[in-house]
Amino acid sequence: MGDDSEWMKLPIDQKCEHKLWKARLNGYEEALKLFQKIDDEKSPEWSKYLGLIKKFVTDSNAVAQLKGLEAALAYVENAHVAGKTTGEVASGVVNKVFNQPKARAKELGLDICLMYIEIEKGEAVQEELLKGLDNKNPKIIVACIETLRKALSEFGSKIISLKPIIKVLPKLFESREKAVRDEAKLLAVEIYRWIRDALRPPLQNINSVQLKELEEEWVKVSSAAPKQTRFLRSQQELKAKFEQQQAVGGDADGGGDDEEEAVPQVDAYELLEAVEILSKLPKDFYEKIEAKKWQERKEALEAVELLVKNPKLESGDYADLVKVLKKVVGKDTNVMLVALAAKCLAGLASGLRKKFGQYAGHVVPTILEKFKEKKPQVVQALQEAIDAIFLTTTLQNISEDVLAVMDNKNPTIKQQTSLFIARSFRHCTPSTLPKSLLKPFCAALLKHINDSAPEVRDAGFEALGTALKVAGEKAVNPFLADVDKLKLDRIKECAEKVELVYGKKTGGAAEKKEGKPVPGKMPALSGTGGDKETKDAATKPGPLKKAPAVKSGGPPKKGKPAAAAGMGGAGAKGKKGPETKEIFESELSIEVCEEKAAAVLPASCIQQLDSGNWKERLACMEEFQKAVELMERSEMPCQALVRMLAKKPGWKETNFQVMQMKLHIVALIAQKGNFSKTSAQVVLDGLVDKVGDVKCGSNAKEAMTAIAEACQLPWTAEQVVAMAFSQKNPKNQSETLNWLSNAIKEFGFSGLNVKAFISNVKTALAATNPAVRTSAITLLGVMYLYVGPPLRMFFEDEKPALLSQIDAEFEKMQGQTAPAPTRGISRHSAAGGDDGEEEEQEDVGNDVVDLLPRTDIGDKITAELVSKIGDKNWKIRKEGLDEVTSIINDAKFIQPNIGELPAALKSRLNDSNKILVQQTLSILQQLATAMGPNIKQHVKNLGIPVITVLGDSKNNVRAAALATVNTWAEQTGMKEWLEGEDLSEELKKENPFLRQELLGWLAEKLPTLRSVPSDLLLCVPHLYSCLEDRNGDVRKKAQDALPFFMMHLGFEKMAKATSKLKPTSKDQVLAMLEKAKANMPAKPAPPAKASSRVVGGAAPAKFQPASAVAEDLGSNTMESKPDPKKAKAGGSSSKAKGVQGKKVLSKPNLKEDDDKSGPIFIIVPNGKEQRMKDEKGLKVLKWNFTTPRDEYIEQLKTQMSSCVAKWLQDEMFHADFQHHNKALAVMIEHLESEKDGVISCLDLILKWLTLRFFDTNTSVLMKTLEYLKLLFSLLSQEEYHLTENEASSFIPYLILKVGEPKDVIRKDVRAILNRMCLIYPASKMFTFIMEGTKSKNSKQRAECLEELGCLVESYGMNVCQPTPGKALKEMATHIGDRDNTVRNAALNTIVTVYNVHGDQVFKLIGNLSEKDMSMLEERIKRSAKRPSAAPVRQAEEKPQRTQNISANASMLRKGPAEDMSSKLNQNRNMGSHSETTHTVPREFQLDLDEIENDNGTVRCEMPALVQHKLDDIFEPVLIPEPKIRAVSPHFDDMHSNTASTINFVISQVASGDINTSIQALAQIDEVLRQEDKAEAMSGHIDQFLIATFMQLRLIYNTHMADEKLDKDEIVKLYSCIIGSMISLFQIESLAREASTGVLKDLMHGLITLMLDSRVEDLEEGEQVIRSVNLLVVKVLEKSDQTNILSALLVLLQDSLLATASSPKFSELVMKCLWRMVRLLPETINSINLDRILLDIHIFMKVFPKEKLKQCKSEFPIRTLKTLLHTLCKLKGPKILDHLTMIDNKNESELEAHLCRVMKHSMDQTGSKADKDTEKGASRIEEKASKAKVNDILAEIFKKIGSKENTKEGLAELYEYKKKYSDADIEPFLKNSSQFFQSYVERGLRLIETEREGKGRIAASTGISPQMEGTCVPASTHTVSSSIGNTNGEEVGPSVYLERLKILRQRCGLDNAKQEDRPPLTSLLSKPAVPTVASSTDMLHSKLSQLRESREQYQHLDLDSNQTHSSGIGTTLASPSSAAANIDDLKKRLERIKSSRK
Repeated sequence: MGDDSEWMKLPIDQKCEHKLWKARLNGYEEALKLFQKIDDEKSPEWSKYLGLIKKFVTDSNAVAQLKGLEAALAYVENAHVAGKTTGEVASGVVNKVFNQPKARAKELGLDICLMYIEIEKGEAVQEELLKGLDNKNPKIIVACIETLRKALSEFGSKIISLKPIIKVLPKLFESREKAVRDEAKLLAVEIYRWIRDALRPPLQNINSVQLKELEEEWVKVSSAAPKQTRFLRSQQELKAKFEQQQAVGGDADGGGDDEEEAVPQVDAYELLEAVEILSKLPKDFYEKIEAKKWQERKEALEAVELLVKNPKLESGDYADLVKVLKKVVGKDTNVMLVALAAKCLAGLASGLRKKFGQYAGHVVPTILEKFKEKKPQVVQALQEAIDAIFLTTTLQNISEDVLAVMDNKNPTIKQQTSLFIARSFRHCTPSTLPKSLLKPFCAALLKHINDSAPEVRDAGFEALGTALKVAGEKAVNPFLADVDKLKLDRIKECAEKVELVYGKKTGGAAEKKEGKPVPGKMPALSGTGGDKETKDAATKPGPLKKAPAVKSGGPPKKGKPAAAAGMGGAGAKGKKGPETKEIFESELSIEVCEEKAAAVLPASCIQQLDSGNWKERLACMEEFQKAVELMERSEMPCQALVRMLAKKPGWKETNFQVMQMKLHIVALIAQKGNFSKTSAQVVLDGLVDKVGDVKCGSNAKEAMTAIAEACQLPWTAEQVVAMAFSQKNPKNQSETLNWLSNAIKEFGFSGLNVKAFISNVKTALAATNPAVRTSAITLLGVMYLYVGPPLRMFFEDEKPALLSQIDAEFEKMQGQTAPAPTRGISRHSAAGGDDGEEEEQEDVGNDVVDLLPRTDIGDKITAELVSKIGDKNWKIRKEGLDEVTSIINDAKFIQPNIGELPAALKSRLNDSNKILVQQTLSILQQLATAMGPNIKQHVKNLGIPVITVLGDSKNNVRAAALATVNTWAEQTGMKEWLEGEDLSEELKKENPFLRQELLGWLAEKLPTLRSVPSDLLLCVPHLYSCLEDRNGDVRKKAQDALPFFMMHLGFEKMAKATSKLKPTSKDQVLAMLEKAKANMPAKPAPPAKASSRVVGGAAPAKFQPASAVAEDLGSNTMESKPDPKKAKAGGSSSKAKGVQGKKVLSKPNLKEDDDKSGPIFIIVPNGKEQRMKDEKGLKVLKWNFTTPRDEYIEQLKTQMSSCVAKWLQDEMFHADFQHHNKALAVMIEHLESEKDGVISCLDLILKWLTLRFFDTNTSVLMKTLEYLKLLFSLLSQEEYHLTENEASSFIPYLILKVGEPKDVIRKDVRAILNRMCLIYPASKMFTFIMEGTKSKNSKQRAECLEELGCLVESYGMNVCQPTPGKALKEMATHIGDRDNTVRNAALNTIVTVYNVHGDQVFKLIGNLSEKDMSMLEERIKRSAKRPSAAPVRQAEEKPQRTQNISANASMLRKGPAEDMSSKLNQNRNMGSHSETTHTVPREFQLDLDEIENDNGTVRCEMPALVQHKLDDIFEPVLIPEPKIRAVSPHFDDMHSNTASTINFVISQVASGDINTSIQALAQIDEVLRQEDKAEAMSGHIDQFLIATFMQLRLIYNTHMADEKLDKDEIVKLYSCIIGSMISLFQIESLAREASTGVLKDLMHGLITLMLDSRVEDLEEGEQVIRSVNLLVVKVLEKSDQTNILSALLVLLQDSLLATASSPKFSELVMKCLWRMVRLLPETINSINLDRILLDIHIFMKVFPKEKLKQCKSEFPIRTLKTLLHTLCKLKGPKILDHLTMIDNKNESELEAHLCRVMKHSMDQTGSKADKDTEKGASRIEEKASKAKVNDILAEIFKKIGSKENTKEGLAELYEYKKKYSDADIEPFLKNSSQFFQSYVERGLRLIETEREGKGRIAASTGISPQMEGTCVPASTHTVSSSIGNTNGEEVGPSVYLERLKILRQRCGLDNAKQEDRPPLTSLLSKPAVPTVASSTDMLHSKLSQLRESREQYQHLDLDSNQTHSSGIGTTLASPSSAAANIDDLKKRLERIKSSRK
C-alpha cells in the first residue's frame, strides 16, 4: 500500500487527475464536499476545476464516474464560472454517461444537463442533446430525448426552444428502435401540452398509425395551461411567486394573470420549414396564364394553387406572380378563375406572411372592386384572400385603398368592404387603431349606416360596433356625436356580440381604474351598456390616451373653481355630456324667450331695453348685468337672455357705453350659463360686427373668447371667420384674424379645421387692405407654431413678395415652442389634461399634410411610359424617367395610387447606367415628398431596394441613396423599415459598402425612436458578423451602432443572441457588448410624459386663480426646487409647459440658510482617481457629446452629490439660469479659500462648466468665462497640471465658444486658452485647437487658426502635433476656405510660422493650389519680417508669452517634476546660437575666456553673486541678460524623491519631441557621470534602456523619415543617446542590471542603427556609427554575461527566422557572438551555463542541422559549433551536467552534439592551436592538413613583419581570411606588440575598404572574432585606438603622446604643455556668442570629439577606466587636479567682476 500514502498527500485537484482510479474516486469525494462547502460563488477555488469538470463526468472507471458526476453536479450548481464548461461537459454527458448501464449515472447526467439550463446555458445544452440524437447508439438517443422532455416539462417552452426539436421529431418516429420511437412519442405529447395544435402541421407526414396513436394521447392531455415549475437563476422572483401559490394551495386565482405570461403562444408557422416555389412554377406558366382558352388559364392557376398550399413559403421576388394573379382577379371574365386566382393569392399571403406586405397595396383595391360579383363561392374566395392579405400588412397601409372603395355606388361592394373592415378591426388593438385611423373610417361608416340598402347598413353597424369594442367608447364617441339614439344603441348591441381576436383580461385592475371616471360618463348615451366597453379600453394594452374624449366638452366656468375639483374635470357636467344635449337646443321663438327672460329679469329692465333714451338703456343694462351675476347656472335661460340683448336696437346700438355693457353681459352669460351653439349663433354676427370698433372691440373679443370657451374654439372660430369674410369691413376682418391668433395661443390648436382657415387666410392675403394682410400673416405665424413646415406647402403658389413675408414670419417662429393652452383645458381631468393635448398637437402636423389637395397621377402612369422606363436603350429609359419627374413636379402633391410605377422604378435601381440609378433615386425622393406619409405602403417594394443601392461601389450613388432613404424615413417614420425581415436580409449581404452605410443610418435613426418592432432582433446576428467583418469601416460602424441596438433590445437579448457564434467570436462580441452597455443611451422620453410628471406637484396649484400663479412666478424670493420626479426630464418639462409646469412651487424653503456655512467642495480622498478609473473602464458614460443629453446631466449630478454641498448642487442644476449665475458667484467667492477642494473636484467643475457652454443665456456664459479665468490663474499658481481626462472633457467644448458671434466672449475664451497653456502642455492644446479648425462655424475656424499661430509663435515648431508637416498641411487647407476671415487667419498663421521657421515652411506645407500659393507668397512678402531664429522655449513648453521672465517656481508643475525644476526649465538652444539664454545645469561650465574678452559687448548691471559657504558653487551666469537664476536643487537634496524623479526623467527619454528627449538624456548622463550619484540609477536600468531603444526605434521609423526635421537634430539626439549609454555601460554594477529581454531589444536597435544607410549619408553619420561600435563592445563586455549571451542567441534565432531581416543583420549578431566566445575563458565561471544551454537547445530545436545547412551562408552553423566547442573546451565532460533546465533533451541534437565534441576532444592530443582550428576542421581538412595551415599563416605573418613586403603580406592575409573566415589568427597576434596588432587590423580594414568601396564594413568587421583589441573602427584618415587591449595589459603613455602630437599639429595647435592650455570648451565653442555649455552640449561634443579627447586625457588618468566620462565640457579632467583649478577659476571671476564695474 506504499502507493496509497503517496497520493493521499496530493491536493484535491491533483487527485482528481491521478492515474489510479482509487485516487480519483477519493478526489471526487473530497471535491464534492469542498463544492458544497464553498459559500462564495465567485471564490477563486472554482477556477481551479474549470478544466477538470469534463474529466469528472467522462471518467473511465464506472465507480469513480458516479462520484465524479455528483461532484460535477455540485460544481455546476454552485460555481459562477460553471457556465464556461457547458459545451464540453454536456457533450461528455451525452457521449460517455448516457450510454452507461447504471440508471444512477444516467439520472445524474440528466440532472447536470438540467442544472446547466438553470444557470442560463439552455441553448448550449440543447445543442449537445440534439447532436446526441444523431448518435449511433440508441441508448444515447433515448436518454437525450428523455432529457429534452424533462427540460421542457420543467422549464417550459419559453426557455427550451421547440423549433429545432420539432424539426427532428419526424426522423425520430422513423427510428428502427422501438425505445426511441416510444420516447419520441412521449416527447411529442409533452410538446403538445405546451403548443397544442401548432404541433400538428409539422407532424402531418409521419406514419399514419403513429399519428393516430399520438392523436389519442393528445386528447388525454389536460386542457389547463401548463406551467413552468423550475426557474432560471434570473427568474428568481417568478420562482418565489410560484412557490407562494403552491403554498396557498395549488393554482389559486392569483395565478390567473401570470399564466398567459408563462406560456408564449407558439405559432405553428414558426416551426415549419419554408418551401421555395418560384422555381417550381411550370415553365410555360406566364404564357398559359395569358392564353385565350380558359382551360389553359385554369391549368396554370391550378399549378400555382397546388404550390401555395405549402403552409410556409421561402421569401423571394413574387412581384410578377402577384401581378398576373391580380390581373386574373381584376380582368378575367370567367368567375371560376377569379375565385381560383383569389385562392392562390390567399395561399401566397398566408405562406409568406409579412413578406407579402409589399404586394398588398397592389392587390387590395382590385379585390375590393371585385366584390361586385354576386356568386357566393367567388365572394367567399375573395373574402379569404383579402383577410389573408390583411394579416400581412397593417390597416394604416391599406386604409387609403379601402376608404376609396367605400364611396362606390355598388351596394355589394359597400357591404363587403364594411364587413372586411369589421373583420380587420377585430385584429386591431387600441394602439394599432389610433384616432387618426378611426376618424376617416368612422366618417365613411356613418354614411353606410344611413345607406338605403339594409345589408350595407347592417355591415356598417357591425364595423362600427367592432371599432367601439376595440378602441373603447372614449376614442370612438367623438365621431358618433351626431348619431341618433336608435342607431347608437344598435352600434352598441353589435359591439356586445363582437368576439375579438386578442383575448381580454378583465381583472381587478379594470374595476379600480373604472372607479374614478365613472361620474363623468356620457349621460347622453345609454350609460349601462357603455360601462363594459370603457373598462375594456382601459385594460387593453397599448398606449392609452389619457382623456381624449373630453376634447369636445364644454369647459367649466371661471367663477366656480369648485367645479374643476371633480376628478372628471368639470364634475358631472364638465364632460361632453351637457353639451351633447344642448347642441340640439332648438331655436326658441321670440315669445317663449320673452317669457323665460321675464321670469328671471326685473320687469323694468325688460321694458327699458328698447327705450329711446340711452341713459335708460344704460340703466337697464346695469340691472341686466346684476341679475345675470346672481343667477344660478341651472336657472339661466341663456338663449332667452341673448335674444333679449339682440332685440331691437340690438347690435345696432349707437351709444358705445351701452354697447360695451351689452357685450360684457354676453361674455358673462357665456361664462356662467350652459351656453349652447344655438345661443352663440344669435350673438356672433353682432360681435363680429363690433370687433373692429375702436371703443367696443375689446369687449367684443372678450365675449367671443367666452363663447369659444363654452362652445369650443374650433366651432366658434369657423363661424367667426366665415362671418368676418362675408362682410366687407376690412377693420373687422383684420381684428377677427388678430383675435383668432390670440385665441389659438390660449386654447391650443386641437380640433381646428385648418383647411377652412387656409382658404380664408388666402382671401385675406389677397386683400387690398394692408392691415388685413398683416393680420393674416401673423395668424399664419401662430399656426406655424403648431403645424410646422408643412404649412408652407399651401402657399407655394403665392406671389414671391408675399411668400417672402410669410417666410420671414415663419423664420421668427423658428425655434419657439407653442405655448401651453391656458383656456379650455380646465375641463380635462387633472391627471391627464396635458397628455391629450400634446398628443393632439403631435397629430396636427400630420393632419395638415393630409389636408393638402392631392392629385391622382395614376392615369398618367401609362403602360407605354412603364415600357419606356424598361426599354433596352438607355436613352429611352432616361426619357421615361424624365417624364415621370415632370409628372410629379406638375402634380406637387399626389395620391398614393401610382399604378405600375413602383415596379418600373425598382428595376431602374439596379440599372447598369449609374446616371439613371441616380436619377431614379432623385425621383424617389420627389415621390416621397409629393406623396407624404402615404408613401408608407411603398416602403417594402421601393424603399428596401433603395437600401440595396447603399452597397454601390460609387460614392456619389451611395450618397444619393442615403439621401433618398432619409427623405422617405422622414415621411414614413422608422417602423415600416424595421418591420419584417427585409432589413436583416440587406444586412446579411456581405457588401462592405452596404453594411457600413446601413449601420451608419441605423445608428443615426435608432436613438431617436421610442420603440421598435421586435423584428429588429433579426438584424442582430448580422450585426455581429459585421463586428468581425474584414473591412475596418464596417467593424467601426457596427461598433457605433451597437449601443443603439442595445438601447431598444436590451443587453440580455443581445447577449443571448451571441450563443450562435463561434466561441472566439462570442467572447469578442460579448466584450464589445459590455463596452456598449456602458455607452448605451437612454430611450428618448415620450413627449407627453414630461407633462404628466409635473402633475403631482401641480394639482394643488391648479385651483389658484391664474393671476396668483403669475405673481408667484414673478417673485423669485422663495427658492423653488425642482420636483424630484421632474429631474429626469431635465427641467425641460417646465419650459415646455409654460404656466403649468411652473406651478410646481416648493413650500417656502425653511431650511434656506441653515447650512450654507460649510465648505462648498468636500474633498473625497482618491475621488477623482476613482472617477477616472470608472470612465476608463467604461463604467460611466464618457464625457463626449454634441449636445448634452439627460443621462450625462444625471450622471454628473450623481458624481457631484458626494463632493459638492447639497445647496450649491441644487443651484447648479436648477432649471432657471439665474440660479446658475448664483452658483457661479458662490464658486468665485470660495475659489481662493477652498483651493484643495476645487482641485479635488476639478474634473466635475469643468464638466459642469461645459454644460453651461450649451446654455443660450449670455449672462451665464460671461460669468462662466470670468470664473474660468480666475480658476486657471489659481491652478497655475498652485502649479497644478491638468490631467488628460480633465482636458479632453473640457477643452473641446471651450473651443466651441471661440466661434461665438460676440467679441467679448471670443476675447475671453482666447484669454482662457492662453492661461490653460500654463497648466497643460501647449503641444497637447495644439491638437484640440486643430480639431476646432474643422468646425462648421467659420468664426470658430478663424479664431482657432489664429490661436495656432500664437502657439507656434510662443513655443516654436515643437508644439505642432503630430508633426509640423502634418499640422501645417492641415492649416494650409484653410487658405482656400470660402470665408474671408478664415482665409486671412490661415495666411497669418502660416506667415507666423514662416517668421519662426523660415523657408522650410514651403517644404512642410506640401503642394498648394496655385491660387493659394500665390496668396501666401504675397502675404509673406507683405509681412517682410526676416525669420528670426525660432524662439526657444523651455523643454516643457512653459508658456510665458514674454520671454524674459525668469523661470521662477510659478512656472513649474507639481509632482515628480519638482525636483528636476531647474533642469526642466533650461532654455537650451542646441546648435543655433541665437540671442537666447542657457541655464546652467553643472557648476563650472562657464566659458570664462569668452567672458573675459567680452568687455565691450554687454554693458549692464550685474547683481552680486550669492556667497555660498563652500565657495565652490557659483551662481550660473546668464548672458546676454545677466540676471540670477535660482540654483537647481540638484540631485544632492533629492534623495527623498529620487525614484519618482528618475522615473519622470526616464519617461521623457522616449518623448516624441527631440528636445525633451535630449534634455532628459543630458540629466541622466549627468547623474551617471558623478560616482556618488550614479547608484541612484540602480533599479532603473531596464526602464532607462527600454526608453532608449524606444527612442531609437522612433528615430529610425519616424524622425529619419521626416524630411522636415533638421538632420543635425537627429545626430545630436543620437550622440546624446550613445553618450549616456556609454556612461552607463562604463559602470559595471549598473550595466549588470540589464535583463535579457531588454538587452536583446537594445542590441537589435543598435545593430539596426549600424546598418541604417540613411545615417551614413548624414554629415557626421560615420562618427555616429563608430560611436555605436564602441558602445556595442562596451555592452558585450560589461553586461551580465549570461544575459547578453542569451539575448544574442535569441536575437540570432529571430533574425534568421524573420524573412524581412537582412543577412547583414544576422552577420553582425554572429560577430557579436564570436566576440562573446572570445571573452568566454575569462567569464566562464560567472555564466549560468544551464540557461545558455537551454537557449542553445531552443535554437537547435528551431534550427536543426539540416535547416541550418540550408541557410545562404554557413556562418550560423559555424557560429553555433564554435560556441559549443569553446564551452566544451572550457568545461570538459562536466558540461553534460548543465542540461538541467531542458525538459525534453531529445527535441534537439544538443546532447548528441556535446557528446560528439567531448569524445572528439578526448581523442585529440594535439596542441592548443590544433584545437583552435577545430572549428573549421571539417573544411580545412579537405584542403590541407592542419600543419600546413599553420605554415601558411606563419609565412604570411613573416611577410607582414618585413618592411618591403608588408603590403603584400596584408593582402595575402586578407585573402586567406576571406577564404577561411573562421581561421584562427589569434596565436600569431598574441605575442606581438599592441602596435603591431592594431597595424595589422588597420591594414586589413584599408584593403577591405578599397576593395568593397564602402565605408561601413569597418563597422561590421570591427567586432570580428579574429581581432581582439579595438572596436572603434578608424576611418582612413584618423588614427584611433582602443583604450588598452582587453587582455588587461596597459599601454604605455608614450604611444598616446606620440599620436596626440600628430593630432595637435593637424588641428594647427602648438604642442605646449597640457597645464597651460585653455579648457577644451573654449576651443569648441563658437567665438561669436559666449555660451554656457549645458550637459547636453557636453554630451554632444563629447561624442563628436571622442577621438581627440581620448588621447588628450589619457596620460592624465590612465588608471581610471572613466576616460569616456571625463566630461569634456568641464575644465576638470580628473578629481585630483580639482583644487588647483578652483583657485584659478576664482581669480578669473574676480577679474570679470572688476572689469564689469
